[in-house]
Amino acid sequence: MNSSSFFALQEGHGVVLLDGAMGTSLQQRGLPLGVPSDSWVLERPEEVLRVHEEFLAAGAQIILTNTFGSSRLRLRQAGMEEHFEIINRQAVALARRASHGCSGVWVAASLGPLGEWLEPLGALSPGQARAFYREQAQILIEAGIDALVIETQMDLQEALTAIEACFSAGNVPVVCSFSFNAQGRLIRGERPAQVAQVLEQSGVFALGVNCGSSLEGNLQALAEMREVTSLPLWFKPNAGLPTVDEAGRVAYPIAPEQMGKGAVRAVEKGAKFVGGCCGATPAHIRTIAKALGKLG
Repeated sequence: MNSSSFFALQEGHGVVLLDGAMGTSLQQRGLPLGVPSDSWVLERPEEVLRVHEEFLAAGAQIILTNTFGSSRLRLRQAGMEEHFEIINRQAVALARRASHGCSGVWVAASLGPLGEWLEPLGALSPGQARAFYREQAQILIEAGIDALVIETQMDLQEALTAIEACFSAGNVPVVCSFSFNAQGRLIRGERPAQVAQVLEQSGVFALGVNCGSSLEGNLQALAEMREVTSLPLWFKPNAGLPTVDEAGRVAYPIAPEQMGKGAVRAVEKGAKFVGGCCGATPAHIRTIAKALGKLG
């Protein structure tokens, strides 16, 4: 699939259904807590493939590669830097394999935060951050993705650096999605409307919210963005904040039915792309699809 076809996606498909949580799904398949999901791209690729396939079967039209933590810096922090290139390329190959034969499906690459704050909040310089994002984006583009999704951004400066890096890496659509705290702000204090106003001029294909502190908070952030931007909005909330029991089992409080109702409200507030983040299972995505009239 080429970039122009991805740009045409919003024109002919109404609301576009996104996938759910890769990390959560792999944890349900045995990935230990604290172990990066990216590691299973090499160690358990068949499980990553099955997660993609299950989200596609649930109705997802865009699936994200299992590369959220696959920048060189994040992999270095996890002791996996030597596998940087092969993890990114293999992750794209697995998503492509899952989508083979599926019409109207696109593969987007996930790029998460670098795991270190930019100056002056931390020691990472903008130049270093730009290099890390550009390096990963180049490999993902070479591997054949349809778009780059910079997600779970909590620092507007890091997000702008990532956007610049992705555009310098190649000519593919770029989406940027933010995770706001319980007060509806980023780490430096910006509110959703301020973020949207800045990104309006950045050249991104779409912008929006993902993860976050609550479904209601995400819906409010989405509404604030819609007031000030005409760009397509991306909505990928988590299924609430997780709890961990004594046995180490993780649970998310928002059931598929509630997520489906939230998706309808998100569309009413202007969302064009809708899916789920942490805790969102294929059941959540299937319920969203039904709520939006995408499945019989």
